[in-house]
Amino acid sequence: MEKIQETLRSRQISLRVLGPLEVVCGDETCIPSAPKVRSVLALLALKANQVVDTSTIIEELWGENPPRSAVTTAQTYIYHLRRLFVREVGPKADELFITRPPGYTLHVAAGNVDLDEFEVLARRGRRLLAQKQYDEASLILRTALRRWRGPALANVSPGRILEGNITHLEEQRLLVTQLCIEADLQLGRHHDLIAELRGLVALHPLNEWFHGKLILALSRAGRRGESLHAYQELRRILDHELGLRPSVEVQKIQHDVLMLGSHT
Repeated sequence: MEKIQETLRSRQISLRVLGPLEVVCGDETCIPSAPKVRSVLALLALKANQVVDTSTIIEELWGENPPRSAVTTAQTYIYHLRRLFVREVGPKADELFITRPPGYTLHVAAGNVDLDEFEVLARRGRRLLAQKQYDEASLILRTALRRWRGPALANVSPGRILEGNITHLEEQRLLVTQLCIEADLQLGRHHDLIAELRGLVALHPLNEWFHGKLILALSRAGRRGESLHAYQELRRILDHELGLRPSVEVQKIQHDVLMLGSHT
């Protein structure tokens, strides 16, 4: 296994799930052409170095109504993945796919999956933010976000299990984005954040946290009129979509903006 891992490192192979699913080997990128084979690889990549039950694979591919040949077909998909890795990486690369009851394991070295890098950087950035080391926290968290190339597994048609994993990954991405914005606000980068926050508000119109930080950034940048307009726009969206008012936290931000204006 160590020789195989050395081959992987020498060929610079990596697996990417933070965006379209890809197998990258040197300067070349490939993905399985068959949708179900692609889904199997996605499951194994997300749980790299862990056993993925055959029953999990079957549920992902066929839901509650698998064919009688489901186990044999799943074995065939693993075979296709092994052949793909042999073709792209070299002899014995098929041994990276280990049959380990009750399922299979994709054995890869640390750092060979972009998700692993993202999670390591996110944990480090969170610790730095908690320690009020805002400059370094912002740098590390931005580096983590650059691992994303688009929506997670964008070229995979997910079943129930992958759908849950994708939702979790996107939530993690949003959380790291929020941590990064918090660090930058602490550093006084209000002007720099306005364009980014406007984009995030457009992408996530019901996310009050992003609206609140946009209102705050505009106010601190001396754009009080735009800040109050951003609050009124949030009120309109929430009332139209959900019949709700902004949260107490966002109302407080708007109140502080008004009070700031009364003292100028």
